[in-house]
Amino acid sequence: MDISLIVVFVLASFVGIEVISKVPATLHTPLMSGSNAISGITIVGALVVVGAIGSPWAKWIGFAALVFATINVVGGFLVTDRMLEMFKKKEAPAVPTNGQAK
Repeated sequence: MDISLIVVFVLASFVGIEVISKVPATLHTPLMSGSNAISGITIVGALVVVGAIGSPWAKWIGFAALVFATINVVGGFLVTDRMLEMFKKKEAPAVPTNGQAK
């Protein structure tokens, strides 16, 4: 493995940690729905690894990446759906039709 790839990985990790730590807590849920697109890219990459590489270890790592990215996508969509439910207008309570006042 080339040392430059390791350096890029380490620097990207530090930049990612710094960026995420600066995000206010109120924005974490909306940003999660945006991260679903990134996890979708991970799913495509994992499928390529599982299908194209002959090494058994690479296939298992690709399969694990596929499973974890799928869990992330499904969880992100569930959280986003739940968040959007909070913004829907609630229906007014039903008025009794038998003429009795409460």
